[in-house]
Amino acid sequence: MVLSGAGISTESGIPDYRGPTGRKRESDPIQYREFVGSPATRRRYWARSAIGWPRVRQAEPNAGHRAVAALQAAGLVTGIITQNVDGLHDAAGSPRVVELHGSLYTVICLNCARVYDRDAVQTTMIESNPGWDAHQARMTPDGDAVVPQDLIDTFRAPACVACGGPLKPNVVFFGENVDRGVVQQAWALLEESRAVLVLGSSLTVHSGYRFVDKAYHQGKPIALVNQGPTRADRLATLKIEAPLGRTLETAARSLTRDPFSAAPASG
Repeated sequence: MVLSGAGISTESGIPDYRGPTGRKRESDPIQYREFVGSPATRRRYWARSAIGWPRVRQAEPNAGHRAVAALQAAGLVTGIITQNVDGLHDAAGSPRVVELHGSLYTVICLNCARVYDRDAVQTTMIESNPGWDAHQARMTPDGDAVVPQDLIDTFRAPACVACGGPLKPNVVFFGENVDRGVVQQAWALLEESRAVLVLGSSLTVHSGYRFVDKAYHQGKPIALVNQGPTRADRLATLKIEAPLGRTLETAARSLTRDPFSAAPASG
């Protein structure tokens, strides 16, 4: 099975959390408890997300995503557990993807649990905040962006049209538990697989690392392709430090007769 992280999406224009040295690129992300408990924190998130979302929405799968889909189509990859929330594995044509941390493409009401399409929420936010879509800012991996506080203070955050409750992106924030059903799907995928291939993840967060640790204790080979150190370096059977797109494309061409026939060129 494949376990993918933010590093596989950098060639699609979405930055990762850490550089080649393993150091963080951006400040700490919003914590779940902060988001739920603070209107100011929610306003900050949505103000930044309103700028960052279009870039995520326009991103297309890169050679790495397409190569993984081709390996799946050839029967060489059982499925994917992804820590990413950008939807690019799905867009590349991968048929079995467990989105461990959810997806940015939907939004949920914290009061009544009504689910909204993210594009619809974006339209509402831009209508409520005229000119906001003209702002530019540095982007972060989860569809967020770095915006000056004086701009955030005037932003009108979206609310549920059914009950007026606060809205949250349908992703797992830091400090929030991963849905039990999703975790069960991920464990099942590991049990079906004979080896683990980690792509573009430092495995710093336990929610992803635990699958590699379990595989190691089951005696399953672990291969890492990542630029920079990972938490599982000592567990790896093989580690390759190289750009993911080129590396995976080469692997797919070596292992399949026609590696990209089953995967669309773009989303």
